[in-house]
Amino acid sequence: MKNRTRTALQKGVTLVEMVITIVIISIALIAVINAFSGTAGRSADPLWEFKTLKLAQLYMDEILSKPYDESTPVGGVPSSTAVNCSGLGPDGESRDTYDDVDDYITAGAIAPDIINAAGISMDGTYDDYLITIAVVCAGTELGLANNAFAKRISLTIDPPAWVTNGTTMRFSVYRGNF
Repeated sequence: MKNRTRTALQKGVTLVEMVITIVIISIALIAVINAFSGTAGRSADPLWEFKTLKLAQLYMDEILSKPYDESTPVGGVPSSTAVNCSGLGPDGESRDTYDDVDDYITAGAIAPDIINAAGISMDGTYDDYLITIAVVCAGTELGLANNAFAKRISLTIDPPAWVTNGTTMRFSVYRGNF
C-alpha cells in the first residue's frame, strides 16, 4: 500500500473557513446594498429637475416673446423712450392678453395656470408647482447708461413639497430695449 500523508488526503473546507467566508461576504454585500439604496432614493430627482426646467423654459419663452414695453413698436425699432420703471406690472390684463414683459410680474408665489403656447393645459403633475416672476429695470447692472435700457426677468420655481429634494430653482435673463 502506498503511504499517504494526512494533508494529501484532506479535501474541502473546514467549518471555521466557511464561517469566515460567510462573514466577509456579508460585510461586502451590506456595503454594496447601502451604496445602491442611497442612489435609489434620489433616482427621481433628475425627473423633477427636468420638469422644473421645462416649466421655466415654457414661461421664459412666453415672456421673452413679448415686446420690451407697451410703448415699444412692432419689431422693436426704434427702441422705446417712454419706459416707466416705477410703473412696472400688469395693467389689469390677464395672462392671455399680456402685451409686454413686465405684465408677468407676480406679487408672490402663485399656483400656475400652466398652458403651453398653443393654449393647451399641461398635465396635472404641474399643479403643485409655485412660480414667482419679478421684472425690474436693470440697465446699469449691465453697464448701460440708464436703467430703462434693460430689464431683468427673474423666475423662481418651487417644486411640490412632496418632491424629495424640493429645491427652489431660480432663473434670470436680461431683456434689452429693442
